[in-house]
Amino acid sequence: MLILYNIILFLAAIIIAPYYLIIIIFRGKYRRSIIPKLGGGQEKIINSLKKNKRVWIHAVSVGEVTAAIPIVAALKNGNQDIDIILSTSTETGQEMARNLASGVSAFIYFPLDFLFVVRKVIRQVRPDIFVMVETELWPNFLETCKNEGVKTLMVNGRISPRSHGKYLLTGFFWKKIFNNLIAAGMIADVDASRMKTIGMPAQKIKVMGNAKYDALAAMAHPKLQQNISRRLNVKINERFFVAGSTHPGEEEIIIETYKNLISLYPDFKLIIVPRHIERAPAISELFQKNGFVDIVTMKMINKSKTRHNERVVLIDVIGELFKIYSLATIVYCGGSLVNKGGQNILEAAAWGKVIFYGPHMDDFTEEKNLLESVGCGVTVKNAKDLQGKILQALKDPAATKERGARGKKIVAGNKGAAARYAAMINSYLR
Repeated sequence: MLILYNIILFLAAIIIAPYYLIIIIFRGKYRRSIIPKLGGGQEKIINSLKKNKRVWIHAVSVGEVTAAIPIVAALKNGNQDIDIILSTSTETGQEMARNLASGVSAFIYFPLDFLFVVRKVIRQVRPDIFVMVETELWPNFLETCKNEGVKTLMVNGRISPRSHGKYLLTGFFWKKIFNNLIAAGMIADVDASRMKTIGMPAQKIKVMGNAKYDALAAMAHPKLQQNISRRLNVKINERFFVAGSTHPGEEEIIIETYKNLISLYPDFKLIIVPRHIERAPAISELFQKNGFVDIVTMKMINKSKTRHNERVVLIDVIGELFKIYSLATIVYCGGSLVNKGGQNILEAAAWGKVIFYGPHMDDFTEEKNLLESVGCGVTVKNAKDLQGKILQALKDPAATKERGARGKKIVAGNKGAAARYAAMINSYLR
């Protein structure tokens, strides 16, 4: 099966390589990461490490880095004599890791899953343990770790319903890959159950909670709010409707909702943060067609443009969403009124906000149930329901504020998973 996998991988690489080459040359995307991902340019970083035990932690992008940060801190707290190597797959994840993760000895990019590349990088890094955050399964990499005597385990593991279905279709292949893992720490019972049905031996699986609670509770600091307030020139008592991580088909709903909102509350401003920032020009055009010509973008603000009375702020850069949520009076979290599985609702909850989202929250069922148990999370059926429930919440601001406070408290109260994952890593390190 690995031979077949490598044949398919090689053929796919030939087909898509020209596309990515064009993107790298003309758009600059992946320019910083492509050489490291092919196994080059990181030797100096790796060679600077001491001769301590080495733990390689991999977090794909921003979401996984959020979970990795408290695990790294907990691990380093009890082991000053280890070197932690933190890798990411995306450049935005790498930037976030470098800015926020402390106790890391080296930051690198994760290699593409070509056999000759992963073998070279693993032999350079020479980790004692490799730790993947969430579910990042690369067959050649894991097989090479096994052949090189590197222990591999999963932390903060999650299997979404969509991913579960795909894994089941090729379960005969993944069962062998899972055998390369010595342990899997999963977020919730449902994730553990899905891992078992795919082929992971039950004795290797433990339910240990979500490390993102640890990270977000610590990150929701007044200084972050002050920073974003200053940059957006926020006035005293200014109110914002924040729509985060929106997908195609949701911006139209947000526009109609905002129109109804300002018909009753003219002072409200809108901050919209698309899930994919490359869609920003099309979203800006959509707002202008609907009469909202007073738009300011974050790129404009970053280039010294001062925001004044513009009703719409379009966030067209990466890494601002968590801070933006701190400004919200009300929040809509996207990927949920369209069938995309939802987005991370914990970020807004950490700031004490009531969050509205659609019925498609399959990837965040645990978080949804937890927040709804204290009234902080609210499911809406459609655009009309979203408008009605937002207006209902605004009629009783004291109650809405209290519901948000309960959400913030429950996020803080679920801390502790990071320490459990660190303890699990330590047990295998010893």
